[in-house]
Amino acid sequence: MLQRRESYQTLYEGFSWDLPEHFNIGTAVADKWAWRFPGRVALYDYRADGSVASLTFGDLTERSNALARGLARKGIVRGDRVALLLPQSFETLIAHVAIYKLGAIAVPLALLFGAEALEYRLFTAGVKAVVTNGGGLGKLAAIRGRLPMLETIVCVDGDAGGAVDFHRLVADNAGPFEAVDTGPDDPAMMIFTSGTTGPPKGALHGQRVLLGHVPGVQFHHEFMPLEGDLIWTPADWAWAGGLLNVLLPALYLGVPVVAGRFEKFEPEAALTLLERMKVRNAFIPPTALRMLKSVSDIRTRFDLSLRSIGSGGEALGRETFEWAREALGLAINEFYGQTECNLVLSSCHALGVGRLGAIGLPVPGHRVAVIDHEGREKPVGEAGDIAVLRPDPVMFLEYWQNERATREKFVGDWMTTGDQGVRDEDGYVHFVGRDDDVITSAGYRIGPTEIEDCLTGHPKVALAAAVGKPDPVRTEIVKAYVVLREGEHPSEALAEEIRLWVRERLSAHEYPREVAFVESMPLTTTGKVIRRIFRDRARREAGLE
Repeated sequence: MLQRRESYQTLYEGFSWDLPEHFNIGTAVADKWAWRFPGRVALYDYRADGSVASLTFGDLTERSNALARGLARKGIVRGDRVALLLPQSFETLIAHVAIYKLGAIAVPLALLFGAEALEYRLFTAGVKAVVTNGGGLGKLAAIRGRLPMLETIVCVDGDAGGAVDFHRLVADNAGPFEAVDTGPDDPAMMIFTSGTTGPPKGALHGQRVLLGHVPGVQFHHEFMPLEGDLIWTPADWAWAGGLLNVLLPALYLGVPVVAGRFEKFEPEAALTLLERMKVRNAFIPPTALRMLKSVSDIRTRFDLSLRSIGSGGEALGRETFEWAREALGLAINEFYGQTECNLVLSSCHALGVGRLGAIGLPVPGHRVAVIDHEGREKPVGEAGDIAVLRPDPVMFLEYWQNERATREKFVGDWMTTGDQGVRDEDGYVHFVGRDDDVITSAGYRIGPTEIEDCLTGHPKVALAAAVGKPDPVRTEIVKAYVVLREGEHPSEALAEEIRLWVRERLSAHEYPREVAFVESMPLTTTGKVIRRIFRDRARREAGLE
C-alpha cells in the first residue's frame, strides 16, 4: 500500500515490499471485505438498456464458496487449470474468486478468440474445466474432441450441449468453503501473451501478482482509494490490463468496479456509462482514447465525474495526451508493463510525475532500467531494452512448460521486455517501440508510436499503423496504413495532406513517404495494433517475401 508523500523521491525511497507468508487472491478480494462489510457493493453490472444490478462482497463470498465446492466435486484440485471464456459479468468475478480459493490456476481467455486460437491456448495449458456462456459453448463444441484434458464445461446460460449449469452448480453447493492455504509464489493464473511476435506463451503468475500490482494502481489513480472512488475499464478482463490493473486490485482496495458488456468499444456508449454510473476512475487504453476523439463537445454534452484516468498497453503519445487534457479536463496518467511483468513504470500528475512523450518513472517497489544486450545500463539518451530487475512480486514465475523461452527472457537478473526505450536525465523512460517495430531509415532509428499518434491527430483519421517498408536507398521508408473516420473518402490529395500533416508536426525523416487507406485495423484482444500484418504486407509490396 502506498502512503502519500510530499515527493516522488521520498515515496520511492521509502517503499519496501512486505509479502505475507500466506496469501490467497480469492480471500483477499472477497472474504476480507465480506467479514467486515457484507452489504458493501463489489461489482455493478451496467446493461445495454441502462439498467444496473449489483453484487455485494457478502454475495461474492457466498457464491464463490458454492462454486468452489461445486468445482471440487467435479474433480478440480489444486494446480488444475480452469479457463474462463466470459465477458465482464458477475459470473466472471465469481469464477475467478472460486478458482483462486481452490488453489487452481485461472486461465482467462477472450470471447473474441476463434476456435483455432482457443484450441491452441486450451491445449497448451492443459485446461481441465472451462466456465463460459452460450457463445463460448458453441466455439468449444467444434474443438472439444481435440482437447483430451478438458473434462468439464460450466455454462452460465444453462446446461445445453452437455455443459453443467453454472447457476444450478452454485445453488446445489451452498455452504462454507475453506480456501486452500497458498503462499505468494504458488501459481494463481496463466495469462497468454498477445502473440504480436510469434506464438502466444502462457505467462504463469503467482498469488503475489495481485500484491505486486497494488502500488502501481494506487500511483496512476492518484492514491486510490479515496472517498467515492468507483472504477471502470473497457478492457477485457481476460487481459492483464483489465484483470490486474482494474478488477482485482480495486476489489482488494475495497473500491467497487463497474462491469459494462460492450461487444466492441463505442465512444458514445462509453461516455454514457461514465456519466450515468458517476465513474471516478477509469483505465482507458490509448486506442480507445483515440476513438473518443470522434465525439465532439464531450465536456458540455456529458456530466462526467472522473478524477483519474490511467492508460497503457501501447504508447499514448503527445497528441492524445493534449486532446484528453482539453476534452476530458484531466491529465492522463500513462503507465507501462507487459503480461510477464505489468505496471512497473507510471505517471502520477497529482505528485508532479508526468512528462509529455514519456511513459513515466519506476513505480515504487520496482527497479527498471534501459540496458544493452549484455545487461549493462545504457547512458542517458541512448536507446536500449527496457528491463526489470528480479526478484519482483509482479513478475511472472515462468512461461508454462517452456523453460527455454523463460531462460531467454532474462539477461542475468534483468527481465528483458523486448521494448526499446530511452531514459532521460530525470529518469523518465521514453518508449521507442518493440525491437521488431523500430524502423531504420537513412541511418535513423524511428519508433512507430509517435508517428501513429500524430496521424490520429489528423481530423480525418480514426486509426493508423506505421511500419518500415524495405527501400534500396534508405533501408526502409515509413509507410502508414490509415483507417479514415466515418464519412471520409480516400484520395491521393488526402494522402498528401496526411503526409504533410506529419512532416510539419514531427520531422522530415519521420513522416510517412507512403500512405495507404485500409477499411479496418487489425488489433489484438488487448487493443494493440498488429503491426506485423502490415510489415509483411509492406515487404510484399516491396517485392520481398
